Amino acid sequence: MSVLDQFSLAGQKAVVTGGGKGIGRGIALCLAEAGADVAVAARTRADVEAVAREVEARGRKALAVAADVTDAKQVAALAESAARAFGGLTIWVNNAGGQPDNTQRPFVEVGEQNFQDQLNLNLKSVWAGVVEAVRHMKDGGSIINISSSASRYGNHSGHTLYAAAKAGVNTLTRSLASELGPKIRVNAVAPGPVLTETFYETVRVDHDQAMEMLPMMQLPSARYGTPEDIGAAVVFMASPAASWITGQTLFVSGG
Repeated sequence: MSVLDQFSLAGQKAVVTGGGKGIGRGIALCLAEAGADVAVAARTRADVEAVAREVEARGRKALAVAADVTDAKQVAALAESAARAFGGLTIWVNNAGGQPDNTQRPFVEVGEQNFQDQLNLNLKSVWAGVVEAVRHMKDGGSIINISSSASRYGNHSGHTLYAAAKAGVNTLTRSLASELGPKIRVNAVAPGPVLTETFYETVRVDHDQAMEMLPMMQLPSARYGTPEDIGAAVVFMASPAASWITGQTLFVSGG
């Protein structure tokens, strides 16, 4: 197999949660361009149907599933539908996550319900996805958890619990690699700041304000990331080129 061939995902069958927009959409489309069939899941049906059409426009099979990943029963139904549509699963991307209500809160003002909502969205959803991925990866596969650069560096005031939950994703990734290997590889990709709709809503800035903030971030790359930057990293982690990589968190964060 040539070097370039090792990055092909031809014949692979993928699920991407949180795939209706932003980073999830970028991941889904990059997987499709690399040759994988893709099931796209998110809460808003119109969003996942739009991304599924884009996957099909790239010549791959697509499935749009409206699902709330904080509900384990809905994750199970998603996995069953995707496995039935594609004849099995080989790639699972746990991308869904973020601030449940896009509201920044000092840690001491986080209520019990918001605490639970954060863990449900950013950690419980990963557990549910992994359980279902393993159930349907009869011949092995690759699980990729989307973490955050905040898991290493912390985050500014108002997002402390989010950062802690993503650190939990990194630890879960390392542990699962040992538990599920050698048939299933488990890795994480940790994005830095990517200009998406969610970024603007959570940080509460518009595009011009975000560009004014960029120098303060002191990124060696001197730019924000794109969904395609993250998608390319996921393609690598899912591909044969990464067959000797497991239990790792790849920081794709501009430096």
